[in-house]
Amino acid sequence: MASAARPDPEWPDRVVPTWVDPVAVQASEAVGGPWGRYAVTGRALFWTPLRICLLFTTLVLAAAWIKQVPCASGNWAGFVQYTHFCYSDSVPLFSLRGLGSGQVPYLDSPVEYPVLTGGFMALAAGISGGYDELARSFGLLPQVPAVESYYVVTCLLLSACAFLITRAVLGLSGRRPWDAAMVALSPLLFVHAFTNWDLFAVALSTLGLWAWARSRPALAGVLIGLGVAAKLYPVLLLGVLFLLCLRAGRLRPWLRAVIAAGVTWLVVNGPIAVLAPANWARFFALNGSRPADPDTIWNLLLAATGQRLFDGPLAEGQTPTVLNIVIAVVLLLFVLGIAWLTLAAPTRPRVAQLAFLVVAGFLLLNKVWSPQYSLWLLPLAVLARPKWRSLLLWQATEVLLWVPRLLWYLGTQNKGIEVEWFFLAVGIRDVAVVTLMALVVRDILRPDEDVVRRSWPGVDDPAGGVLDHAPDRFVLRRRSAGERLAEGRDLPGVRGAVPRGLQDDGAAGGARDADE
Repeated sequence: MASAARPDPEWPDRVVPTWVDPVAVQASEAVGGPWGRYAVTGRALFWTPLRICLLFTTLVLAAAWIKQVPCASGNWAGFVQYTHFCYSDSVPLFSLRGLGSGQVPYLDSPVEYPVLTGGFMALAAGISGGYDELARSFGLLPQVPAVESYYVVTCLLLSACAFLITRAVLGLSGRRPWDAAMVALSPLLFVHAFTNWDLFAVALSTLGLWAWARSRPALAGVLIGLGVAAKLYPVLLLGVLFLLCLRAGRLRPWLRAVIAAGVTWLVVNGPIAVLAPANWARFFALNGSRPADPDTIWNLLLAATGQRLFDGPLAEGQTPTVLNIVIAVVLLLFVLGIAWLTLAAPTRPRVAQLAFLVVAGFLLLNKVWSPQYSLWLLPLAVLARPKWRSLLLWQATEVLLWVPRLLWYLGTQNKGIEVEWFFLAVGIRDVAVVTLMALVVRDILRPDEDVVRRSWPGVDDPAGGVLDHAPDRFVLRRRSAGERLAEGRDLPGVRGAVPRGLQDDGAAGGARDADE
């Protein structure tokens, strides 16, 4: 890569998408072409990048709501949830979990989600119940079925989570604030924003990463702990931070984050575990006993072998013991591979790169991949590799998968499709995710090609927090003479953090001045 010179003082103080991304260049033709060389940036009184990205999020969520309208009333006669592609778990669970009759999750009825998600459900039920009472008492507000008011409130709360995700991604993107538009305009957000409650956990985990980026590990731990209490996957982020802190010799901040996360999780879960231990443990029991999800590679293997692989045909409620063991072993091998990559890469991976790889690998190798789980990857993928083309191609496969999944559920007797079409869509989606993972691994092994690190002189890891520009302390490779010489030329405190091609004394010093 050619050396990145210090930017001209008249240039923008941020990366301009229409100068560096081919998709953004083409899209800009609809509004007059790429940003001009002498155009003024950073002086908008109102339409800042944040507000524009929040506007994009609003438009996508509005379109998502229009898509969901046929399902909002709870009248799913004629399989409208499948024919109109508006299925949402929150509608049937409103009555199945007693939310409409005032039952409290866990205490009065079992819920198959972690505690904080159950609390989210109860909060929406409480707000919608208050609205229903006001509508009945005063007659000034439109009266709707209880399930519809509950669904509307749920979607509004999830919309607030989507705004928080957009804000956090912008805060994590450093000199690339417009990368948040890749979240705001996401086709995946349009399809699955209201399918389940996953945006709540994604918002908490993304805010946790933002707190880490601002060198506040205790706050990061609290937010990640809340995320784990809402959906278990954010615990993977603590593993990611451990590997990176191990390489940098910065384990003390990681310990503060882990302790804060553990205490937070215990505070949230403790009362429910004591008052309703059976219902609290339901989530963990179901994850152990459930078979392979339709969307997983394990189900594809079982279908290809006529259910003869692993445990063979299972009775209703029977635990797939062999499959669980195989998945545990495969996940362990995957973790070992990620650890080697982290400690052996020529430059320490960025937090978002490693987090995306770990979460994507977990989804690919786990036996459960509900369609809305792909939202877990959205902010991480944007931060790991902010390129419109690859991100849109991956999300297109996620959108494609939603259609045959629901048409398969519809059944051929109702003009649906055969399962083979669904399996084909699953395979295409998996290939897209693996390809995106391979591109991120390539960027880690060849940091000069990392679009984030090469976008501005001296950039290391905008989301790194205490890891940003930190020297390495523990690596699994021997540095070459050239690399040792380059390290000696770097500024104190940032040794070995700037990719080759940016290790020019003037460029590094200029970048430091610009950051300050």
